[in-house]
Amino acid sequence: MENNDDTKEDPQSQVKNSVSMEKNCCNEDTFRLHMVTWNVATADPPDDISSLLHLNSPKTPDLYVIGLQEVYSAPHRFIIDMAVEDSWSHLFMSSLAPRGYLKVSSIRMQGLLLLFFSKLAHVPFIRDIQDTYSRTGISGYWGNKGGVSIRLSFYGHMLCFLNCHLAAHMQYASQRVDEFEYILDTQTFDPKKTPQILDHKLVFWFGDLNFRIQDHGMHFLRNCITSHKFNLLWSKDQLTMMKKTEALLQEFDEGPLDFQPTYKFDRFSDCYDSSGKMRKPAWTDRILWRVKPKEPPPEEEKDEDRDSVLDEKNTKKKQEEEEEFPLKLKQDSYTSNMEYGVSDHKPVIGIFTLELRKMYETPLVRVCAEGEWSADFDAIVIYSPLQPFPSSAWDWIGLYKVGFTSVSDYITYTWVKDDEVSFNDELAQVYVSKDEIPLLGGECVLCYYCSTLQCIVGISSPFKVQESKVAVEGRSSTGEHRRP
Repeated sequence: MENNDDTKEDPQSQVKNSVSMEKNCCNEDTFRLHMVTWNVATADPPDDISSLLHLNSPKTPDLYVIGLQEVYSAPHRFIIDMAVEDSWSHLFMSSLAPRGYLKVSSIRMQGLLLLFFSKLAHVPFIRDIQDTYSRTGISGYWGNKGGVSIRLSFYGHMLCFLNCHLAAHMQYASQRVDEFEYILDTQTFDPKKTPQILDHKLVFWFGDLNFRIQDHGMHFLRNCITSHKFNLLWSKDQLTMMKKTEALLQEFDEGPLDFQPTYKFDRFSDCYDSSGKMRKPAWTDRILWRVKPKEPPPEEEKDEDRDSVLDEKNTKKKQEEEEEFPLKLKQDSYTSNMEYGVSDHKPVIGIFTLELRKMYETPLVRVCAEGEWSADFDAIVIYSPLQPFPSSAWDWIGLYKVGFTSVSDYITYTWVKDDEVSFNDELAQVYVSKDEIPLLGGECVLCYYCSTLQCIVGISSPFKVQESKVAVEGRSSTGEHRRP
C-alpha cells in the first residue's frame, strides 16, 4: 500500500497512523515491498542503515524483507545470538519499530539470516507463518551454505521468501543450480495446499547466489564497469547463461543488471579486489521472483475414478480462485548501494509493487481497551471474534508500548480464558492486574495472539495509559516536576 507521507513526520505520529485499524488503512490492493540482500562477510553492522532501508524516502514500504549471508557465527557468538537478538537483527528492529514496523518472523541458520517486517496495520492479515532451512555445505551436513525461507499468507495469498548462499568459485555454476534444486526439493510446509516452495503464489529467490562473469578478462571487465556499459557483460553472466538451458531457472524473472557488480571490493572502499587473488567482479548478489503459472485445464478422461474427479474439482477451484483473487508483481527499482563498506560485498536492493485482491479484509478478532487505564486499578480488555477461528485456552492478549519490535516485546499479557471476567457468543472481557500496568503509563496497543495459528489476529487502536497516582505522588515528594 503506497504511502506518500513524508517520513520526516514525527515518528510517534507515524506509528499511530500505521497502527490505526480503520478500514480505510487496509482496503487498498497495492502494496510496496522493499527487499535487501547483503553478504556482510562476518562484519559488525554499520552505525546507520537509513540509506539501505530508504528511511528518508517519501514512499514508505508496507513490507521489508532482509536477507543476509555470512553473519558472524563463531560458536561463542552463535550461542549468544540464539539467546538474545543478534546485532544485525537488533539494528533492523530498532530502526524500523519506531516507524511502525513489526518483525513478524525471522530465521537463522549459521551465517544465513532472514527477517520479515510489516506495517502493523497488515499484521492481523498475515497468517500461516512457517520457516525452514536446508544445509548444502559439506554434502548437506554444514550450514555455512544453503537456504532459509519464510512462507506466509498475506491477505490470503501464499508468499514464500527464500534467502540462499550457494557454492562459491567460478567453476561451480552447475553445482549452484543443483543446490538450488536440492533446496526446493527438501523444504516442505503445511498445510497441504502449499507443501513446497514452488506451490506458493509468489516466490522470491535471493541472496549471495555466487554466479560469476566468465570468459571476459579483468581489463575488459573493469573498462565496462568504469564506463557503465554493463550490458556488454550480461551474456557472460553465469546465471543468465544457465537460464538458457535450465527450465527451472526460466520460471524466475529478474530485472536488468543496470548496476555495477557487487563483488568483490576492498573493505571500506569502492575499489575492486586489489589483493593477490584479484577476484573478478561479479553480480553474485541477486533478487529474482516467480509468480505461479495458472493451473492448466484438467484433462478429460472417459473412465473417471474418484481421485481424478477430486483432482479436477481441485484444479477448477484453483482456477476460480486465480480469476477472483489475482496477484501481480512489478519491479520499480533494482540497484546496489555503494556507500556501505563494512563488507567485501555491496548490498542489493529491490523495490516492488505488489497488486492483489484481498481474500479477506476483516481481522479474526476485534480487541480494545475498556475505560481508563492506569496502574491504580485493574483494567478490562474487551474482545469479540469476528470470524470463526481455532481459539484455545493458550490464546493471550498482550499489552505493548507503541513502537514495539516483535510479538515477544510485550509489557504484560493476560490469558483469554484464565483471566476472563464475562463471556457470551459475541463479546468477552478479561482483566489485566494493576500490578502489571506500567506506573508511568504511555501510548499502548493490545494484540490478540492465537496460539493455534501462532500469529497476531487482532490489534487495538492506540490508547493512553495514564500515569499512576503513585508515580505522581512519588515525583512530588522528591521535588520533581513534569516538563511541559
